[in-house]
This record gives sequence, structure tokens and C-alpha cells, in this order.
Amino acid sequence: MGFDFKNGEILLINKPYGWTSFDAVKKVRNTISKVTGQKKIKVGHAGTLDPLASGLLIICTGKFTRKIDEFQNLEKEYTGTFSIGATTPSFDCESVIDHRYETAHIDESLLRITARRFEGEQFQAPPVFSAINVKGTRAYHKARNKEDFELPPRKVYIRTFEITSIALPQVGFRVCCSKGTYIRSLARDFGKALDSGAYLTSLARTRIGEFSLTDAIPVEDFEFVIKTGS
Repeated sequence: MGFDFKNGEILLINKPYGWTSFDAVKKVRNTISKVTGQKKIKVGHAGTLDPLASGLLIICTGKFTRKIDEFQNLEKEYTGTFSIGATTPSFDCESVIDHRYETAHIDESLLRITARRFEGEQFQAPPVFSAINVKGTRAYHKARNKEDFELPPRKVYIRTFEITSIALPQVGFRVCCSKGTYIRSLARDFGKALDSGAYLTSLARTRIGEFSLTDAIPVEDFEFVIKTGS
């Protein structure tokens, strides 16, 4: 079947590690222009995914960009790994380890019990290394300039926080959560709750609402998909 990008398409894109969400949108927009010759097609994504994360990105075109808010409000599912016993300023691998902590007291039972404590509604402080706008400036710019500031906690809901593998210091997880939940902040808070530290070492978004990563198009295959219509 063919695509009608002007009237609107919902594209499920598998964003590669290292790409920003804007990189993926730009690639889709440029590919549409290149293959179809259509200019000024509206293209936008429904929910930022960090450069150090991979996985499902919903990209809308044309009139379907009006649906972006609707998709952003859907539940998200993530899988990934935490490193236990250390922290970084960015709560992930973007920055180097700044503190190390004891882990001798941590076992499988403590990990699973502690994870369950995070299920439900709660207030979560976003990471300062984030795209949140602070008086006209992205928070990550302020953080990289070592400016002193705090971001107020936000109400989030975590329906599922499951430990999927344990090979300390690495711990695998699956999380189903509401819009606005930062998995990097969850890593920080999880480490504190263990009386230790933790930071995010890998992350993939595997689901948004009923949309699954298994149905997503790798960015590098998008041009072929347009040309073949499938």
C-alpha cells in the first residue's frame, strides 16, 4: 500500500542508539522529500527518547501531527539495565562515575522487594541533565555549565517495575509507566532506596500504548519502505 504523508501517517520508528529524537524526525522528513518530492510536510514525534536510549519513537506526518498529544499521554514500557553501587551526575553513561557505594548487603530479595516499592503513584524529581525548559534554557545546558539549580518533583505513575536479570553490578529491568517518568531518575532513586547508588547503563522503549517496537521500522530501512509501499 502507498503512503499519504500530507493527510497523515503514523510511523513507528526504531530510533538507533546515539540519535536524538530530532535526528530521527529530520531523517524521516528528508527521506519523504527525497522519495516523493513533497515539500513542507509536517513531521513531529510523540515523546522524546534520549540519545543514549534506543527503541520505539512514534512519528506523525501531515494532519496526524494533531494526534501527538494523544500519543504522548499513553503508557510507556521500557527495558534496560542499571549499574548498582555507583552514581553519575547525569544518572546514566553520559557522564563519568562521581561516587561509589557499598553493595555487599544487596541480594536478589532486596532488589525485588525494593523495586516493588516504586510501583504506584509518586513524585519524582527529573534529572538536571534533561530537555526541560528552565527560564528559556534547556536544563542540560545549565547542568553542563555546572550551574546550581533544581527541578521540582512531578507526579508520575509506575504500574510495573520488574527485575528481569541480576548479574551484579548489572541489573536488568522492565518498567511500565506514565508520561513524564524518567528512567534515569528511577535509577537514582532505586540506588538510594537500596542504601547504595545506581545509574542507567542501557535503555530501550519497547511499547507506547498498544504500539510495539516489534512493529517499528529501522530508520535505515525507511526509504526502502516508502519506495515499496510496505
